[in-house]
Amino acid sequence: PVDRPRIGEGFSALDAAVVWGRQPTPLATQERWAAEMGPRTTELPAWLADRAPDFDVVIFFTYLYYTTIFGLPAVAGRAPILFQPTAHVEPHLTVPLFDKIFRLPDGYGFLTVEEANLVTGRFGHRAVEEVIGVGSDLDLEGDGARFRERHGLGDAPFLLYIGRVDPGKGSLEVYDYFVTYKERNPSDLKFVIVGDPVMDLPDHPDIVGAGFVPEQEKLDAIAACTVFLQPSYFESFSMALTEAWSLRCPALVQGRCRVLAGQAERSGGAIVYDGFPEFEAAVDLLLSDAELLERLGANGRAYIEDRYRWDDLMVRYEDLLARVVDAFEVRGLRGSLGR
Repeated sequence: PVDRPRIGEGFSALDAAVVWGRQPTPLATQERWAAEMGPRTTELPAWLADRAPDFDVVIFFTYLYYTTIFGLPAVAGRAPILFQPTAHVEPHLTVPLFDKIFRLPDGYGFLTVEEANLVTGRFGHRAVEEVIGVGSDLDLEGDGARFRERHGLGDAPFLLYIGRVDPGKGSLEVYDYFVTYKERNPSDLKFVIVGDPVMDLPDHPDIVGAGFVPEQEKLDAIAACTVFLQPSYFESFSMALTEAWSLRCPALVQGRCRVLAGQAERSGGAIVYDGFPEFEAAVDLLLSDAELLERLGANGRAYIEDRYRWDDLMVRYEDLLARVVDAFEVRGLRGSLGR
Protein backbone atom coordinates (compact mmCIF):
# COMPACT_ATOMS: atom_id res chain seq x y z
CA PRO A 1 0.00 0.00 0.00
CA VAL A 2 0.99 3.64 -0.49
CA ASP A 3 2.12 5.01 2.88
CA ARG A 4 1.18 8.62 2.21
CA PRO A 5 0.73 11.00 -0.71
CA ARG A 6 3.39 13.43 -1.86
CA ILE A 7 3.55 16.62 0.23
CA GLY A 8 3.72 19.47 -2.26
CA GLU A 9 5.72 22.15 -0.47
CA GLY A 10 8.35 19.84 1.00
CA PHE A 11 8.84 17.99 -2.25
CA SER A 12 9.08 21.15 -4.33
CA ALA A 13 12.08 22.36 -2.33
CA LEU A 14 13.82 19.00 -2.67
CA ASP A 15 13.04 18.84 -6.38
CA ALA A 16 14.48 22.30 -6.92
CA ALA A 17 17.72 21.34 -5.17
CA VAL A 18 18.20 17.85 -6.64
CA VAL A 19 16.97 18.35 -10.20
CA TRP A 20 17.40 22.02 -10.88
CA GLY A 21 20.27 22.99 -8.56
CA ARG A 22 23.59 24.13 -9.96
CA GLN A 23 25.62 21.68 -7.85
CA PRO A 24 25.07 17.92 -7.31
CA THR A 25 23.43 17.12 -3.99
CA PRO A 26 24.59 14.37 -1.59
CA LEU A 27 23.34 10.87 -2.33
CA ALA A 28 21.30 10.89 0.89
CA THR A 29 19.46 14.00 -0.32
CA GLN A 30 18.78 12.37 -3.68
CA GLU A 31 17.39 9.29 -1.95
CA ARG A 32 15.14 11.48 0.21
CA TRP A 33 13.96 13.22 -2.97
CA ALA A 34 13.13 9.84 -4.51
CA ALA A 35 11.29 8.73 -1.38
CA GLU A 36 9.24 11.93 -1.26
CA MET A 37 8.44 11.72 -4.97
CA GLY A 38 6.55 8.49 -4.35
CA PRO A 39 4.41 6.56 -4.68
CA ARG A 40 5.88 5.88 -1.24
CA THR A 41 5.50 2.15 -0.56
CA THR A 42 8.08 1.39 2.10
CA GLU A 43 7.11 -2.28 2.46
CA LEU A 44 7.71 -2.99 -1.24
CA PRO A 45 11.54 -3.33 -1.33
CA ALA A 46 11.66 -5.92 1.45
CA TRP A 47 8.71 -7.79 -0.06
CA LEU A 48 10.44 -7.90 -3.45
CA ALA A 49 13.77 -8.99 -1.98
CA ASP A 50 12.08 -11.82 -0.10
CA ARG A 51 9.99 -13.09 -3.01
CA ALA A 52 12.22 -12.28 -5.99
CA PRO A 53 13.43 -15.90 -6.45
CA ASP A 54 9.80 -16.97 -6.92
CA PHE A 55 9.51 -14.97 -10.14
CA ASP A 56 10.73 -15.93 -13.60
CA VAL A 57 11.36 -12.26 -14.46
CA VAL A 58 10.66 -8.99 -12.66
CA ILE A 59 9.76 -6.08 -14.95
CA PHE A 60 10.15 -2.48 -13.84
CA PHE A 61 8.39 0.27 -15.79
CA THR A 62 9.40 3.94 -15.66
CA TYR A 63 12.68 5.01 -14.12
CA LEU A 64 11.55 8.01 -12.14
CA TYR A 65 9.49 6.77 -9.19
CA TYR A 66 9.91 5.13 -5.79
CA THR A 67 8.84 1.69 -6.96
CA THR A 68 11.77 1.48 -9.38
CA ILE A 69 14.39 3.48 -7.48
CA PHE A 70 14.02 1.36 -4.34
CA GLY A 71 12.44 -1.78 -5.78
CA LEU A 72 14.90 -2.56 -8.56
CA PRO A 73 18.00 -2.73 -6.30
CA ALA A 74 16.07 -5.03 -3.96
CA VAL A 75 15.61 -7.55 -6.79
CA ALA A 76 19.04 -7.21 -8.43
CA GLY A 77 20.95 -10.49 -8.31
CA ARG A 78 17.93 -12.37 -6.95
CA ALA A 79 15.86 -12.61 -10.14
CA PRO A 80 16.15 -11.63 -13.81
CA ILE A 81 15.25 -7.95 -14.33
CA LEU A 82 13.82 -6.35 -17.45
CA PHE A 83 13.83 -2.56 -17.16
CA GLN A 84 11.58 -0.43 -19.36
CA PRO A 85 12.57 3.10 -18.31
CA THR A 86 10.18 5.09 -20.55
CA ALA A 87 12.83 7.81 -20.52
CA HIS A 88 12.94 11.03 -22.47
CA VAL A 89 15.14 14.11 -22.46
CA GLU A 90 14.58 15.88 -19.13
CA PRO A 91 16.74 17.16 -16.24
CA HIS A 92 15.66 14.33 -13.93
CA LEU A 93 17.63 11.84 -16.01
CA THR A 94 20.88 13.60 -15.06
CA VAL A 95 20.45 13.00 -11.30
CA PRO A 96 23.50 10.90 -10.22
CA LEU A 97 21.28 8.56 -8.19
CA PHE A 98 20.27 6.89 -11.45
CA ASP A 99 23.83 5.94 -12.42
CA LYS A 100 23.65 2.78 -10.32
CA ILE A 101 19.96 2.04 -10.95
CA PHE A 102 20.37 1.85 -14.72
CA ARG A 103 23.34 -0.51 -14.47
CA LEU A 104 21.56 -3.16 -12.39
CA PRO A 105 19.06 -4.69 -14.87
CA ASP A 106 19.82 -7.70 -17.02
CA GLY A 107 18.06 -6.17 -20.01
CA TYR A 108 16.40 -3.04 -21.36
CA GLY A 109 13.11 -2.74 -23.22
CA PHE A 110 12.66 0.54 -25.07
CA LEU A 111 9.68 2.27 -26.63
CA THR A 112 11.59 3.93 -29.48
CA VAL A 113 15.02 4.11 -31.09
CA GLU A 114 15.39 7.61 -29.65
CA GLU A 115 14.84 6.34 -26.10
CA ALA A 116 17.37 3.55 -26.65
CA ASN A 117 20.00 6.02 -27.87
CA LEU A 118 19.31 8.37 -24.97
CA VAL A 119 19.57 5.72 -22.26
CA THR A 120 22.56 3.81 -23.63
CA GLY A 121 24.36 7.06 -24.32
CA ARG A 122 23.86 8.14 -20.72
CA PHE A 123 24.29 4.84 -18.86
CA GLY A 124 25.93 2.38 -21.25
CA HIS A 125 24.62 -0.86 -22.71
CA ARG A 126 23.13 -3.97 -21.09
CA ALA A 127 23.64 -7.55 -22.20
CA VAL A 128 20.13 -7.55 -23.69
CA GLU A 129 18.42 -4.59 -25.36
CA GLU A 130 15.39 -4.36 -27.62
CA VAL A 131 13.19 -1.61 -29.00
CA ILE A 132 9.73 -3.04 -28.40
CA GLY A 133 7.25 -0.16 -28.50
CA VAL A 134 3.65 -0.50 -27.34
CA GLY A 135 0.98 -2.62 -28.96
CA SER A 136 -1.87 -0.85 -30.72
CA ASP A 137 -5.47 -1.89 -31.23
CA LEU A 138 -6.02 -2.06 -34.98
CA ASP A 139 -9.78 -2.47 -34.64
CA LEU A 140 -10.50 0.98 -33.21
CA GLU A 141 -13.56 2.73 -34.63
CA GLY A 142 -14.84 6.25 -34.18
CA ASP A 143 -17.96 8.12 -35.26
CA GLY A 144 -16.78 11.51 -36.46
CA ALA A 145 -20.25 12.78 -37.29
CA ARG A 146 -21.42 12.04 -33.75
CA PHE A 147 -18.56 14.06 -32.24
CA ARG A 148 -19.14 16.99 -34.59
CA GLU A 149 -22.83 17.09 -33.75
CA ARG A 150 -22.22 16.79 -30.01
CA HIS A 151 -19.83 19.75 -29.98
CA GLY A 152 -21.51 21.91 -32.62
CA LEU A 153 -18.61 21.77 -35.06
CA GLY A 154 -20.61 21.38 -38.25
CA ASP A 155 -18.36 20.81 -41.26
CA ALA A 156 -15.54 23.08 -40.04
CA PRO A 157 -12.01 21.67 -40.24
CA PHE A 158 -10.32 21.32 -36.88
CA LEU A 159 -7.03 20.47 -35.23
CA LEU A 160 -7.28 18.03 -32.33
CA TYR A 161 -5.13 17.83 -29.21
CA ILE A 162 -5.61 15.03 -26.67
CA GLY A 163 -3.87 15.21 -23.30
CA ARG A 164 -3.17 17.39 -20.30
CA VAL A 165 -3.24 21.12 -20.79
CA ASP A 166 0.01 22.22 -19.18
CA PRO A 167 3.30 23.82 -20.28
CA GLY A 168 5.30 20.57 -20.31
CA LYS A 169 2.97 19.10 -22.91
CA GLY A 170 3.40 22.03 -25.27
CA SER A 171 -0.34 22.65 -25.24
CA LEU A 172 -0.09 26.24 -24.00
CA GLU A 173 2.44 27.07 -26.71
CA VAL A 174 0.28 25.57 -29.44
CA TYR A 175 -2.74 27.41 -28.04
CA ASP A 176 -0.85 30.66 -28.65
CA TYR A 177 0.22 29.42 -32.09
CA PHE A 178 -3.39 28.72 -33.03
CA VAL A 179 -4.62 32.12 -31.85
CA THR A 180 -1.86 33.85 -33.82
CA TYR A 181 -2.58 31.68 -36.85
CA LYS A 182 -6.26 32.67 -36.83
CA GLU A 183 -5.36 36.34 -36.53
CA ARG A 184 -3.13 36.04 -39.60
CA ASN A 185 -5.32 33.56 -41.50
CA PRO A 186 -9.04 34.15 -40.85
CA SER A 187 -11.08 31.02 -41.61
CA ASP A 188 -13.54 28.58 -40.06
CA LEU A 189 -10.69 26.42 -38.66
CA LYS A 190 -11.23 25.24 -35.07
CA PHE A 191 -8.97 23.85 -32.37
CA VAL A 192 -10.47 21.11 -30.17
CA ILE A 193 -8.84 20.16 -26.88
CA VAL A 194 -9.73 16.83 -25.26
CA GLY A 195 -8.38 16.41 -21.73
CA ASP A 196 -8.39 17.99 -18.30
CA PRO A 197 -6.69 21.39 -18.06
CA VAL A 198 -4.07 21.76 -15.34
CA MET A 199 -4.58 25.49 -15.77
CA ASP A 200 -7.35 27.57 -17.30
CA LEU A 201 -7.09 28.79 -20.88
CA PRO A 202 -8.54 32.10 -22.08
CA ASP A 203 -11.81 31.77 -23.96
CA HIS A 204 -11.62 31.93 -27.75
CA PRO A 205 -14.51 31.56 -30.20
CA ASP A 206 -12.63 29.01 -32.32
CA ILE A 207 -11.25 26.88 -29.48
CA VAL A 208 -13.45 24.10 -28.12
CA GLY A 209 -12.54 22.63 -24.74
CA ALA A 210 -14.23 19.23 -24.59
CA GLY A 211 -12.64 18.34 -21.24
CA PHE A 212 -12.15 14.76 -20.13
CA VAL A 213 -14.32 12.46 -22.25
CA PRO A 214 -15.13 8.72 -22.28
CA GLU A 215 -12.93 6.46 -24.40
CA GLN A 216 -15.43 6.14 -27.24
CA GLU A 217 -15.91 9.89 -27.48
CA LYS A 218 -12.14 10.28 -27.70
CA LEU A 219 -12.10 7.91 -30.66
CA ASP A 220 -15.00 9.83 -32.19
CA ALA A 221 -12.93 13.01 -31.87
CA ILE A 222 -9.99 11.42 -33.69
CA ALA A 223 -12.27 10.16 -36.45
CA ALA A 224 -13.76 13.64 -36.83
CA CYS A 225 -10.63 15.79 -36.83
CA THR A 226 -8.82 17.12 -39.86
CA VAL A 227 -5.36 16.88 -38.29
CA PHE A 228 -4.18 15.35 -35.03
CA LEU A 229 -1.80 17.64 -33.16
CA GLN A 230 0.96 16.42 -30.83
CA PRO A 231 2.87 19.47 -29.50
CA SER A 232 4.66 17.85 -26.54
CA TYR A 233 8.36 18.44 -25.98
CA PHE A 234 8.69 15.42 -23.68
CA GLU A 235 7.53 12.06 -25.00
CA SER A 236 9.01 8.58 -24.77
CA PHE A 237 6.41 7.16 -27.17
CA SER A 238 2.97 8.93 -27.45
CA MET A 239 0.15 6.42 -27.45
CA ALA A 240 -2.23 9.20 -28.46
CA LEU A 241 -0.31 9.54 -31.72
CA THR A 242 -0.38 5.82 -32.46
CA GLU A 243 -4.12 5.76 -31.74
CA ALA A 244 -4.59 8.57 -34.24
CA TRP A 245 -2.60 6.66 -36.85
CA SER A 246 -4.62 3.52 -36.13
CA LEU A 247 -7.64 5.54 -37.24
CA ARG A 248 -5.78 6.80 -40.34
CA CYS A 249 -5.55 10.34 -39.02
CA PRO A 250 -2.81 12.63 -40.39
CA ALA A 251 -0.68 14.31 -37.75
CA LEU A 252 1.29 17.47 -37.06
CA VAL A 253 3.98 16.95 -34.40
CA GLN A 254 6.52 18.87 -32.34
CA GLY A 255 9.88 18.77 -34.06
CA ARG A 256 11.86 19.59 -30.93
CA CYS A 257 10.88 16.23 -29.43
CA ARG A 258 13.32 13.64 -30.80
CA VAL A 259 10.84 10.80 -30.36
CA LEU A 260 8.01 12.51 -32.23
CA ALA A 261 10.31 13.68 -35.01
CA GLY A 262 11.69 10.15 -35.33
CA GLN A 263 8.24 8.56 -35.41
CA ALA A 264 7.16 11.05 -38.07
CA GLU A 265 10.20 10.32 -40.24
CA ARG A 266 9.90 6.54 -39.94
CA SER A 267 6.16 6.47 -40.58
CA GLY A 268 5.62 9.17 -43.16
CA GLY A 269 2.40 9.82 -41.24
CA ALA A 270 3.07 13.30 -39.89
CA ILE A 271 4.50 16.69 -40.69
CA VAL A 272 7.02 18.08 -38.20
CA TYR A 273 7.09 21.73 -37.12
CA ASP A 274 9.63 23.71 -35.12
CA GLY A 275 8.39 27.14 -34.09
CA PHE A 276 5.44 29.22 -35.28
CA PRO A 277 6.55 29.89 -38.89
CA GLU A 278 6.76 26.15 -39.58
CA PHE A 279 3.50 25.54 -37.73
CA GLU A 280 1.75 28.15 -39.87
CA ALA A 281 3.20 26.78 -43.11
CA ALA A 282 2.29 23.20 -42.16
CA VAL A 283 -1.31 24.07 -41.30
CA ASP A 284 -1.67 25.99 -44.56
CA LEU A 285 -0.34 23.02 -46.51
CA LEU A 286 -2.50 20.45 -44.74
CA LEU A 287 -5.70 22.44 -45.13
CA SER A 288 -5.07 22.95 -48.83
CA ASP A 289 -4.13 19.41 -49.86
CA ALA A 290 -6.72 16.67 -49.33
CA GLU A 291 -4.53 14.08 -51.06
CA LEU A 292 -1.69 14.82 -48.63
CA LEU A 293 -4.04 14.36 -45.67
CA GLU A 294 -5.15 11.00 -47.01
CA ARG A 295 -1.59 9.88 -47.74
CA LEU A 296 -0.33 10.84 -44.29
CA GLY A 297 -3.20 8.98 -42.64
CA ALA A 298 -2.61 5.87 -44.76
CA ASN A 299 1.13 5.95 -44.03
CA GLY A 300 0.47 6.23 -40.31
CA ARG A 301 -1.89 3.27 -40.37
CA ALA A 302 0.60 1.15 -42.34
CA TYR A 303 3.33 2.03 -39.86
CA ILE A 304 1.20 0.88 -36.91
CA GLU A 305 0.30 -2.36 -38.69
CA ASP A 306 3.97 -3.03 -39.40
CA ARG A 307 5.47 -2.08 -36.02
CA TYR A 308 2.85 -2.30 -33.29
CA ARG A 309 0.46 -5.14 -34.06
CA TRP A 310 -0.12 -6.87 -30.70
CA ASP A 311 0.46 -10.44 -31.92
CA ASP A 312 3.80 -9.57 -33.50
CA LEU A 313 4.88 -7.42 -30.59
CA MET A 314 4.18 -10.19 -28.06
CA VAL A 315 6.41 -12.61 -29.99
CA ARG A 316 9.26 -10.09 -29.75
CA TYR A 317 8.49 -9.45 -26.09
CA GLU A 318 8.56 -13.13 -25.15
CA ASP A 319 11.88 -13.50 -26.96
CA LEU A 320 13.23 -10.50 -25.03
CA LEU A 321 12.14 -12.03 -21.71
CA ALA A 322 13.86 -15.32 -22.57
CA ARG A 323 17.09 -13.49 -23.39
CA VAL A 324 16.89 -11.55 -20.12
CA VAL A 325 16.67 -14.85 -18.21
CA ASP A 326 19.69 -16.17 -20.11
CA ALA A 327 21.65 -12.99 -19.35
CA PHE A 328 20.83 -13.31 -15.64
CA GLU A 329 22.06 -16.90 -15.57
CA VAL A 330 25.30 -16.00 -17.38
CA ARG A 331 25.82 -13.13 -14.97
CA GLY A 332 25.38 -15.46 -12.01
CA LEU A 333 27.77 -18.02 -13.49
CA ARG A 334 30.45 -15.39 -14.00
CA GLY A 335 29.96 -14.22 -10.44
CA SER A 336 30.36 -17.73 -9.08
CA LEU A 337 33.58 -18.12 -11.07
CA GLY A 338 34.90 -14.83 -9.76
CA ARG A 339 34.98 -13.14 -13.16
